[in-house]
Amino acid sequence: MKKKKRLDIVMVTTEIVPYSKVGGLADVMGALPDALEELGCTISIFTPLYSSIDRKSFDVRPVAGADGLGVPVGEITEPFGIHSALKPNTGIRVYFIDSTNFYGREGIYTEPKTGKAFDDEAERTIFFNRAVVAAMKECDLYPDVIHCNDFHTGLIPAFLEMEEKGDPHFEHAGTVFSVHNLAYQGSFERDFIKKARIDPSLFRPLSPYEFWGKVNVMKIGLSYAKKVSTVSRTYAKEITTTEEYGYGLEGVLRYREDDLVGILNGIDQEIWNPETDELIPFTYSRDDMRGKAKNRAALLKEFGLPVRSKAPVFGIVSRLVDQKGFDIFAEAAERLMKLDAKYVILGTGQQKYHELYGKLAKKYPKTLGIKLEFNNRLAHLIEAGSDFFLMPSRYEPCGLNQMYSLRYGTIPVVRATGGLKDTVSNLNRRGTKGNGFTFKNYNAKELAGAVERAVAFFADIDAVDAARRRIMSEDHSWLKSAKEYIKLYESARKGVALEA
Repeated sequence: MKKKKRLDIVMVTTEIVPYSKVGGLADVMGALPDALEELGCTISIFTPLYSSIDRKSFDVRPVAGADGLGVPVGEITEPFGIHSALKPNTGIRVYFIDSTNFYGREGIYTEPKTGKAFDDEAERTIFFNRAVVAAMKECDLYPDVIHCNDFHTGLIPAFLEMEEKGDPHFEHAGTVFSVHNLAYQGSFERDFIKKARIDPSLFRPLSPYEFWGKVNVMKIGLSYAKKVSTVSRTYAKEITTTEEYGYGLEGVLRYREDDLVGILNGIDQEIWNPETDELIPFTYSRDDMRGKAKNRAALLKEFGLPVRSKAPVFGIVSRLVDQKGFDIFAEAAERLMKLDAKYVILGTGQQKYHELYGKLAKKYPKTLGIKLEFNNRLAHLIEAGSDFFLMPSRYEPCGLNQMYSLRYGTIPVVRATGGLKDTVSNLNRRGTKGNGFTFKNYNAKELAGAVERAVAFFADIDAVDAARRRIMSEDHSWLKSAKEYIKLYESARKGVALEA
């Protein structure tokens, strides 16, 4: 058999920039395929055709001949269509699963008004997984690898293994299942088995289909996929060892440990580039840092803090929730506010933090500035104008802001967990080694200690300058991550080896 020159990859996702977005999965699926294509892979993507997608502007059209299709969900056959479009500025074909019943409504995962999951989430999950398998055959695809993402795609590896053996479309198709958010697992009642047309005898203790008396679709995906990935090396270790990180699936993940890898997400280095960023008032580079000082002044003015202050500025752009460390930051607040430092916070989240940090800002009006909103322009200005970027997260599977910060010469101060641990290491006194400041244990004392070390480091202008220029040259591009995914795909696929 003739050797193939490139990998043919099918990626399956329930959200993808620029068509649909709820969280970080959309960003990953929007950027990773482009990098893979640049490395010579052939990419096809399957995603739902939500009513919110502008078919005209994205030139989404029906696939010729793909009509009269349907898949079983429970006792009925759910009809669907297939549309497609070229992903902007690429040769990547995106296939959209069209269903008036499941996608002809507002919202992607939840009711827009209540925030609650749709009542037919089980049926939607079964439908999408079955429809994608059927659509791959209808579109005559013969993938080397099928890359599934999060629980909404977790049935596909099982369907391929249990129902599609012998089908030539999947003869060499290995499966990869990526965990982006382990907190959402797709837990359903036992009747899910019947709705999915799965042999009821398979629902038994310790099987992939049973999890504490229910069906857990994340567990099914983890069990059947040839390879499993998550978004950083450290997080891959963390989720196999503790219930806090594993959300009850740590035993399953530990069982798949030999097939589990952590691959850091990348960042879009075109969008996050201080030399060309149109959202910041002054551009700059590692060879000419004058613009950073000007951005710093603009940032202080924006947040109502003393513009001529020479104290270091610590920036935070985040959801204001427990996970992101706002509880220990609040506990350390009195100690932090006494330092010769300024703090700016941008984000929204839990009401208790809105109130708490609002009060702190009033108590320390010359030290703490806060804006309870999401504002992309301000997010870029904080990255460009801050001296340090603070991320005291309880857990952080990957994290992106620390990588944005490095790109902008803004030194990260982080808790050593997940992707933060993989990307940030402690600076030495001269700024010639390391790229930030870390603390190990999740408590206010260690957080305050890390901030104090950063403030002390800031007193040495030469060390700060050396560190800034060096960290700005670090490579956190998607191209680097895509090369690691290709290695994973090659280990997952079946059949002939690739040419060198």
